[in-house]
Amino acid sequence: MDFTETEEQTALRAAVAQVANKYNYLDYVLPRARAGQPLTELWDEIGQLGFAGVSLPEQYGGGGAGIFELAMVQEELSAQGAPMFMLVVSPAICGTIIAKYGTDAQRAAWLPGLADGSKKMVFGITEPDAGSNSHRITTVARRDGSDWILNGRKVFISGVDEADAVLIVARTADAKTGTLRPALFVVPTGTPNLVAQPIEMAVTESVRQFSLFLDEVRLPADALIGSEDAALAQLFAGLNPERIMGAAMGVGLARYALARAVDYAAQRTVWKTPIGAHQGLAHPLAKIKIEIELARVMMQKAAALYDRGDDAGAAEAANMAKYAAAEASINALDQAVQTLGGNGLSKEYGLAELLGTVRIGRVAPVSREMIMNYVAQHSLGLPKSY
Repeated sequence: MDFTETEEQTALRAAVAQVANKYNYLDYVLPRARAGQPLTELWDEIGQLGFAGVSLPEQYGGGGAGIFELAMVQEELSAQGAPMFMLVVSPAICGTIIAKYGTDAQRAAWLPGLADGSKKMVFGITEPDAGSNSHRITTVARRDGSDWILNGRKVFISGVDEADAVLIVARTADAKTGTLRPALFVVPTGTPNLVAQPIEMAVTESVRQFSLFLDEVRLPADALIGSEDAALAQLFAGLNPERIMGAAMGVGLARYALARAVDYAAQRTVWKTPIGAHQGLAHPLAKIKIEIELARVMMQKAAALYDRGDDAGAAEAANMAKYAAAEASINALDQAVQTLGGNGLSKEYGLAELLGTVRIGRVAPVSREMIMNYVAQHSLGLPKSY
């Protein structure tokens, strides 16, 4: 494994960082998050520059690279306090699934827009009664002639108000056993009988959460992506990139928090010396730096394994990377607040308002406990606990 970035990767990282610096947290992201406004200008620019579609096929307007490079984009945006959740759901999950399993017509219809950011697609899997147990999904798709009829409910679906469509995870009507046989459907957000209701969240975020209600939603035959009997393969084609991108977001946010703390510790002088000279602050910040680098290495490993087609290896590494990055970002922000003292809780610095954002990493897109279950069962060979 070579940890030296190629010239193209280095250039990509630098170009994204330059854009992210323009749309930084305090000047751009935080005011819009406080107002509940999406990061439209940032999204449009990274789409036009080709950053949003860097992992999608070249023949459909993408960059032809991999999830490794898309994770770099997310990390650099997040390192300026500008994480883009839409990058996770639109190109990483939905774009990857359509590129791998969609028909030629579906790829032509969706991938160019997902690549340049002119179209957005979000992902609908979570249900109120299923929680982390995706095997209990109750949203059902049944055939009616050549059409499909969907009934069910989804919850905590991000960015529906910004999206052109939702990629809904359902199960076919004949799936009567506990074995999940997901079927994936593109449902345009204006489809009759699809109702979206916002969920009020106590987190300062620019992306909004929604409950979705599907009541006899009629879709044409070509709304189905891939096969109705594809089992878990299609689903995990999107879920592994989701975890990798979540890890990239965590690593980037941890870098942002650490940078704010280091800048402050180097300048703030008490008792005739910068507070960063004291080991009581210097050592915790050094520990955060180590945790960030460890999480990044696992994220890069997961992305590299995924891009070369090692699905099993990528799944293990992606889960570990997501865990490590979530812990690193939470620890980094907590230590940043502690380093700044009262300023860490002030609106001027905005760090306290990031606490909810980084805390999400322990809950979504997969909880810390479910990652522990996965590692115990698949990495250690212990009996399944649930």
